[in-house]
This record gives sequence, C-alpha cells and structure tokens, in this order.
Amino acid sequence: MFKKFYFILFCAFSIFLGCKGSHPSHMLSLGLSVGGAKDVNNFRENIKEGYLPLSTDITYEGLFYDYFFDTGQTEACDKLFCPSYKSALSKDPLSKKEELFLSVGLNSGIKEEDFSRKRLNLIIVIDVSGSMEAPFNNYYYDQHIKNGQSDQNSSGKVLSEEQKKDLSKTKMQSASESVVALLDHLQPEDNFGVVLFNYSAHLKTAFTKVKEANMENIKQRIFNLEPGGGTNLSAGMQMAKRLFEDHPKGNPSEVENRIIFLTDAQPNSGPESEEDFFGILKSNATQKIYTSFVGIGIDFNTELVEAINKVRGANYYAVHSPSEFKKRLDEEFDFMVTPLVFDLELRIEAPGFKIKKVYGSPEANEATGELMKVATLFPSKRTEQGTRGGIVLLHLEKISGIQDQNLSLSISYKDRNEKPGSHSVKFAFEKEEEAYDTTGIRKGILLVRYANLIKNWIQHERSKQTETETDENKEGTVTSSDETDILGQWERQSIELFVSTEYKKLFTDFLSYFETEKEKLGDTSLDQEIEILKILKDYKKQSAE
Repeated sequence: MFKKFYFILFCAFSIFLGCKGSHPSHMLSLGLSVGGAKDVNNFRENIKEGYLPLSTDITYEGLFYDYFFDTGQTEACDKLFCPSYKSALSKDPLSKKEELFLSVGLNSGIKEEDFSRKRLNLIIVIDVSGSMEAPFNNYYYDQHIKNGQSDQNSSGKVLSEEQKKDLSKTKMQSASESVVALLDHLQPEDNFGVVLFNYSAHLKTAFTKVKEANMENIKQRIFNLEPGGGTNLSAGMQMAKRLFEDHPKGNPSEVENRIIFLTDAQPNSGPESEEDFFGILKSNATQKIYTSFVGIGIDFNTELVEAINKVRGANYYAVHSPSEFKKRLDEEFDFMVTPLVFDLELRIEAPGFKIKKVYGSPEANEATGELMKVATLFPSKRTEQGTRGGIVLLHLEKISGIQDQNLSLSISYKDRNEKPGSHSVKFAFEKEEEAYDTTGIRKGILLVRYANLIKNWIQHERSKQTETETDENKEGTVTSSDETDILGQWERQSIELFVSTEYKKLFTDFLSYFETEKEKLGDTSLDQEIEILKILKDYKKQSAE
C-alpha cells in the first residue's frame, strides 16, 4: 500500500515539474500518424490465401501504422505538433552498404483525456455492384473460384471459428456489417446519410440527425442489401458531393465533414480514370470535405486508391475481417475522422547531405533533395510502447567531398483551422559506425527494408508473368482472358503466388536478419512479418526459371 502511495506521489510530482523523458504526462498524450493507408491487410491476406499481391498492397505508412514507435521525444510538448528528430547509421543486410537515416517523430501535446472529435456530418457510400457478391477471400473475376472453406489458410495456420465464419461471407455481407459498426459510433447530434451505387447511384438514407433517425430500421435495411450491376465509382462520389452541397456543412471549427466509401475499388462503368476520382476528392477537400476508403475483399484494388490517398484529409483501411474491423473502430473511429495537421513541409539545409528517399507518407515520391511533404496527420494512440505509426523516415545521402556534418531542419504546417505553425532545430550527424538513437528508428529501418524487398519481389514476379503471357499470346496459346470478357482498367484477376529461386534465397537471408533485429527490439508483434517471410522462403510452387 505504501509503495502504491509513493508511486502516485512520484507521478504527481513529475507532472508538476514537467520532467523530461517518458513521464506519466507523456503517456497521457496522443501522438500523430500520417494519412493514406492505415494497414497492409490486403498484402498479408493475399499471400496467406496463395495469391501474388500488388506492389501497392504494401505501403510504408500502412506498415508503420501496424506498429508502435519510440519517437525520441525528450521534452514535454504543449503544442498541437512537436516533431522530434533521431538519426542512425545502419548496414544493409543484403547489400552490406552503410546507410544514413533520419526519423521525424510525430508527437502532439493533446492529452488523450481531453481529445474529442467534433460533431460529424457523414455520408456513407456503399458499393452494391455485382463484384460485391463474391466470397470475401475470392477474386470475383477469377475463373477458378474456390469451392468450400478450409480450416487452414495457405500458411497452414488453423483458423478460429470466428475467422472461418468471416471468410464464409460475401463482400456485400462484410460491407453491411462494417457499415453497421460505423453507425454504432455516431453520436446523437451527428448528421449522416447513406448512398448506394452500382452502374448509377441512389439515395438509401436521407441526410438526417442521428437522434431523429430510426437507427435499427436503417441497420436492418443495410443488412438486406443485394448486389448486382456494374461499378460506377464516380456516380457514388458525385451523389455524396451533391448531398453536402444541398445541406449546410457547418462551421469548420465545430463540424467535421467526411465521406466514407466501402468498395472493392474495381470500377467498370462511367468515368474510370484516376484523374476523375482524384479530381472530385481534391475538389471536396478544398471545401473541407474529406474522404476515407474502406476496402472490402481480398481483391480490393489498392492501385486505384493509392493515388487518391494523397489528397488532403484522406485515409483508407482494408477490412481483413468484419469482426476485426469492428474491434478497430472501437479503438479509433474518432481518430479516423479527425485530421489535425495539414500541409506539413520539412526542409533540410545541409551542405553535406540530401534526402535520397522518404518512407512513411503517401507523398513520398514528391520529395526532393531538400524538401519532404506530408498532406495530413491524424491523431494516433500512444502507449508505453510508443506512438502507433508515429514516424516518417528519411534516407539521407552523404554528398561526396563535403565534410560538414551539420543539419538545419525547419518544419511548417497548418492546423485544421488553417492556423500556421512551425518548428526548427539544428544538430550534427556525427555517427562513424553502426548506431541507432532509438528503437523507433531501428524498427522503422527494419520495416522499410522488409517492404523494399517485398515490393521488388512482387514487381519481379509480375513482370515475369507479363512476359510469359506475351510469349503465349505470340504462339497463339489461349489464355484465361481469351475465354472471358476483357477486364477493365481497374478490374482485378488473381495471379497464383509464386517465388523464384533467387528470391527464395533473398527471403531466407533476410529472415535471419529480421529475426535478429526482432530480438534486439523486443517486439513480438513483428512475428506477423516473420510468418510472411517463412511462407515465401518455403513456398513450393515456383515459376519457370
């Protein structure tokens, strides 16, 4: 009892003094994470089901959001955004080259107990096209649909009864359950509406206040939805936009406006170009109407959604299973719909260094040698383990012949009311041998190398698949696409998982490094990536060499 009393007294005293380090007041603060992908569920599930993923199924920001990071925060933060900077010199396990990295820790002074989202105007848009009738873990456009359900996935892992039940559902059933879970997080003063779309769009539930709606009746009608017809994603977007135009959006300081799309993202009618979708979302964002995508099914097309998620205020989640998605909403629905920081720019002034690559934001390819951009930061959970998804990682390149080790970093951003903020710091990058300032930057480097290897493998195997199909067509061989209607730009057919010999060896070598780093980091959640690496290194079916 006395020990407990003195511990409480120590905590109170630490908060009073504002001590540096991971003191209790820090543990009560929220962190921040970038917009864009909020998981890599589609990537892992494709591999476990025996399919070759798209390279866009695994994103750096989505992978980071699956983990907690020590951001290196050492000072108390009383602002919306307090970035921290940590560095590392690390040897790549495959190339053996020494590489320089800088992490930007995404810290906030907002206390978790003080955080509450604003009143919400929400339009839920549901894909009810024909592709939504496919089983959750099948490709709708495949000719070789699996029959029946197994007690195991391709990794050999025995599925729980709940997992087997989830996988037996159609994408439409999964979408309906996910929408009902979303509705359960609305508050009496929130407004919402429901739009359905296939080859066209129509209004299912008029824009109304939650406390005035018959929620049980609305939920039942959503459970009874039947899929059919083409997929005109733009029609759903345009109707949602019109609903906001017909109703007051409210004061931005008091109201959050958001559209949530539930879809497998395989449009095949209406305007289908990336620019059409991007244009509507970008136009909405200028009016403070932001968008979330919820990807349904294993054939969810991340290629289309990747570009869209560079838009201000956008994010996306891939439903691994309705039950897991419901649990996730219980933890972070308010975070999902509440962007806090916009238009983040980090500028480096360092004669001896330049930015080679940025990892952890959808805008990574927009970086230059001096500038990093992030469109949106969302609130994120913070625990004793660190901040969920709480870093952006910069791969730095030393400029030959320049000995200056000093860096000047300046950050500018806007809050959700467009009020500007800034931060600057100077330090010297003096590491001469392998060293990591924090476990956070070490974990980030490990995950980046993992994602790079996976992406290179996917691109390699898919390019070989394309070459094989081209050769077969030249020889007059009938392919599966000859036997069916030609697929549209965004319609997705499966490719059977395969791993060429050269990558089996790379995965074997990398697995040893990954397991060693996991032990040093002490993070058992990394086991999910070890499971994937083991599937790939031991996969029996290989492509022709």
